[in-house]
Amino acid sequence: MPPRSTPLHGVHEALGATFTEFAGWNMPVRYAGETAEHTAVRTSAGLFDLSHMGEIRITGPQAAAALDYALVANASAITAGRARYTMLCNAAGGVLDDLIVYRLADEEFLIVANAANAAVVSTELAERVTGFDAAFHDASDEYALIAVQGPRAAAILSPLTSTDLTEVKYYAGYPSQVAGKDVLLARTGYTGEDGFELFTAPGDAEDVWRALTESGAEHDLKPAGLACRDTLRLEAGMPLYGNELSDRLTPYDANLGRVVKLDKPGDFVGKQALAAAAEKPTERALVGLTTQQRRAPRHDYRVLDESGAEVGVVTSGAPSPTLGHPIGMAYVDRAVSEPGTALQVDIRGKGVAVEVVELPFYRRNA
Repeated sequence: MPPRSTPLHGVHEALGATFTEFAGWNMPVRYAGETAEHTAVRTSAGLFDLSHMGEIRITGPQAAAALDYALVANASAITAGRARYTMLCNAAGGVLDDLIVYRLADEEFLIVANAANAAVVSTELAERVTGFDAAFHDASDEYALIAVQGPRAAAILSPLTSTDLTEVKYYAGYPSQVAGKDVLLARTGYTGEDGFELFTAPGDAEDVWRALTESGAEHDLKPAGLACRDTLRLEAGMPLYGNELSDRLTPYDANLGRVVKLDKPGDFVGKQALAAAAEKPTERALVGLTTQQRRAPRHDYRVLDESGAEVGVVTSGAPSPTLGHPIGMAYVDRAVSEPGTALQVDIRGKGVAVEVVELPFYRRNA
């Protein structure tokens, strides 16, 4: 099958985007350049097309109970208008995907899945809600998703909506209008900056994008592609499925045990395995690595101790535009996981000095 195009493909072509195939989609990877786009998100704002993500609706009297069973979160405790970061795990506790769950109403939830895992999430949720008085609907084709991220995001969005953005808390989402179009307006993102994600009808996406572009002209808003999205999330220490998360790793491996609600009422998929994982330290720890050398650690590069013995593997790495030096995340033996520990990364047969640091590498000013 040829890769699918988002409803904004024509806009990206007109902007001169470079495209790449990602998770079965033809997506813009960069426009003028990923460093400029990254910097715009950190200093002003960037505009992203995320329409490749998967969206699933669970509705009905037992929608919350069904999600309590299906996910590691306590969905029943989410109030209408709020959202929660959570995970879908298998029976062994391995992560099948990390998700955001929005509670739109008492009996209505929207689950947003990563594009690469959307089919798996859809299949699993459809099976797991069986037996509950709840309806499953894969609504992925009914949404386009646009994100405006950065310190100027609210200033750009505010003139286009009657919603008082000062009242929209982090991880909240409400029905609203932007540029006269119905949207779900959420204060969420994957960049480490303040920002908003706008779920629109596919046919409204171009109008919303153009309105944001016009409003953002005086704020140095730039269209931003997948390349800078990756370096932004890396600086913010946010995990990427297939790198820091997989079905062979539990949330505890990735330092995300806090999202597992073992004390919620009833059973849920993976509970027994996750309860056991919570009781014992993991053999390896997820850490940050920095280096003052020019070459960056990259995914799957070996991490070595000072004697040259292998003690871990890099999961993500890149030069950091914000910090001015290369950074990476890695799973390393717990014995060498303390911040300040000197290690090496094998980069093309040469041991490059790195230092273990706490995550995240970057925190925005509140």
